[in-house]
Amino acid sequence: MILAIDVGNSNIVIGAIHDSQVQFVSRMATEGCRTEDQYAIYFREILSLYQMNGSDFSGGIISSVVPPVTNVIAKAVEKTIGKEPLIVGPGIKTGLNITIDNPSQLGSDIVVDNVAARHLYRGAVIVIDMGTATTISATDEKGNIRGGAIAPGVGISLNALSQNAAQLQGINLENPKKVIGTNTVDSMKSGMVYGWASMLDGMIERFLEELGTPATVIATGGHAKYIIPHCKQNIVYNENLLLTGLDLVYQMNCKA
Repeated sequence: MILAIDVGNSNIVIGAIHDSQVQFVSRMATEGCRTEDQYAIYFREILSLYQMNGSDFSGGIISSVVPPVTNVIAKAVEKTIGKEPLIVGPGIKTGLNITIDNPSQLGSDIVVDNVAARHLYRGAVIVIDMGTATTISATDEKGNIRGGAIAPGVGISLNALSQNAAQLQGINLENPKKVIGTNTVDSMKSGMVYGWASMLDGMIERFLEELGTPATVIATGGHAKYIIPHCKQNIVYNENLLLTGLDLVYQMNCKA
């Protein structure tokens, strides 16, 4: 069993994976001021919730888009499971070619998402990850990560709307009753849910045009489950895509 950790701007996702099956998924807030000992305590407490301990794990792997926290998390993982974790980055085998202008700029979460998407769905893939930021990335049928697009996340957009418009209150991200809202709250829900769904539909259409080939579209991330059901494009929702990718990358590098 391996401990797979994804460090995002807002949350850290922790998962245990055994024989390619995710055993549990837990989340905690990303806090730059925490020490490695504090993170190690949190990790051990999370494992204990699922009746596990560090000795159950043969290794660990980390993807991170928060560089100042990465080494702290890595040391905390080592204290938790007694083994130095792999960190997704330059020199790690992924089975994909990164063909963007500066490969070092590509977030490790995007790489891992595309590794999983290619493994699960074959052929060309378009991956939508709806976290703090919304990223859309494309890998062609030859396994080349071609690049992508980055937009503010749904949560950021929602907060900006309520904070910067005096008459607009904060709302929960819920299904709108209809597209044409008849009150402020329903209008905001429509704008957020149907607006984002329409944006994704349009971006997918443009991505497919530039790829010039059919592609499977996969969505993941915390906000995807609220938006994807309202899209008109055919999109597969996979909540554990990133953890699956971390497991695949770990296996590639262990075998290597």
